[in-house]
Amino acid sequence: MVAMSGAVREEGNEGGGADGDRADTDFHETDARPPTAAVVASLAAAGVAATAGAVASPIGGALLGVAALAFLGGGLRGSTRVLTWGATVGVVGLGVAGYRGAPPESLLVAAVGLAVAWDVADHGVGLGEQVGRGARARRNVAVHAGTSLLVGSVAAGLVYGVSLAVGGGQPVAALALLLAGGIALISALR
Repeated sequence: MVAMSGAVREEGNEGGGADGDRADTDFHETDARPPTAAVVASLAAAGVAATAGAVASPIGGALLGVAALAFLGGGLRGSTRVLTWGATVGVVGLGVAGYRGAPPESLLVAAVGLAVAWDVADHGVGLGEQVGRGARARRNVAVHAGTSLLVGSVAAGLVYGVSLAVGGGQPVAALALLLAGGIALISALR
């Protein structure tokens, strides 16, 4: 037997005949939702972001919590639109937390968590479309999440180092611009 595009067909009976018709009824569609590992990893990273945001600012943390719920919903449904809205709400939550005077360390942890959550969820949607939910993708998701976390951590370290080097009396707007630069760096390296 030869498996082709999710359909099982017998060799020599690819079309016509009673056996060829029977093989077409054996076709089963794969579940195109993201693998569970990607949804769980994204939710974990979004949880870290929401927790760090809540430590920094309750309102910002609440918005990051809403973003985590959007990542969960978008991941379960395989919707990039919901993921994008979740990321947008999360960035607004970071901005609110920064505006309300949150410490830079908490903001950076929340920003990295948000970026990793969105990246892993988006990667999971792509995996779901390509190989389906039933595929063994744990290793792929773990490597992707680890790489995103590494890049995000390096970017956050650079942003934090620059903010310390610039001086302690700088306004929060300067830190917000540095944070935006770090997010741009993560996006560029993605």
